[in-house]
Amino acid sequence: MSTEKVNGLTQEQVDHLECSFNKGNKHPDPTTLLLIAAEVGLSEEQTQKWFKQRLAQWRKSEGLPSECRSVTD
Repeated sequence: MSTEKVNGLTQEQVDHLECSFNKGNKHPDPTTLLLIAAEVGLSEEQTQKWFKQRLAQWRKSEGLPSECRSVTD
């Protein structure tokens, strides 16, 4: 298990979060968010923050505004 930290998270945690995000789970509902948080060993708030930041990063890479939601998310 990797203990190297990336923005306060282990690479294993980041990999798991990225996997969830890339499977189309860009806006996890509260239950899914709680499950993901438990799986990676983070608080629900930390996990929600990660998804919010990752979504903004994804929107920027797609040339979309960072805050609005669209049907393509």
